[in-house]
Amino acid sequence: MNSTRSLIRRAALGTTAVAAALVLAACGSDDGSSDTGSGTQTSASAGAEDTAGAHNDQDVDFAQGMIPHHQQALQMAKMARSQASSAEVKDLAARIEKAQDPEIETMSGWLETWGEDVPSSMPGMDHGDGSSDMPGMMGTEDMDKLMDASGKDFDTMFLTMMVEHHEGAVKMATTEKDKGQYGPAKKLAGDIITAQTAEIEEMNKLLGKS
Repeated sequence: MNSTRSLIRRAALGTTAVAAALVLAACGSDDGSSDTGSGTQTSASAGAEDTAGAHNDQDVDFAQGMIPHHQQALQMAKMARSQASSAEVKDLAARIEKAQDPEIETMSGWLETWGEDVPSSMPGMDHGDGSSDMPGMMGTEDMDKLMDASGKDFDTMFLTMMVEHHEGAVKMATTEKDKGQYGPAKKLAGDIITAQTAEIEEMNKLLGKS
């Protein structure tokens, strides 16, 4: 009888010990995996945010400068709708509008995300003294002359001014590629260089220069 009770007691104790060990193992596994996972996720999240938002002063200067630069190009392109006589000039102007308008929106979004000012002044109105540090920007007098022109005179003036304007944009974009940090801004700068260099060549051909 005593022997039977002893065996039962030992079996019960053994079962309890095994159950306790399993519970402890499960808790340890949960805690360990939870802590490790949480730490990994937090680190990965922080790393992604740092990479996505990593930018420097050059990136800010590029966006704040290129937005009004593009805005002035759009002003010039819109004049071509009614003032140009050449179908080629009208087509070029339409392509400039189609490309640069979305780019303005993109750069404005970057600046807002970075907590920086988004340029809002109308270009060509406050740079008449030629003091703008943005290459290729037209002064008020130049914009007034273009606005008053029409027909072939407009075509020639538009192409001549837009070549200079594009050359300025390419210069600004080259600086961004060399000194910028924000990946999307550097990519946009590369796209601007490619597209506007091709348009400069196209405009020079229309002007009979090449």
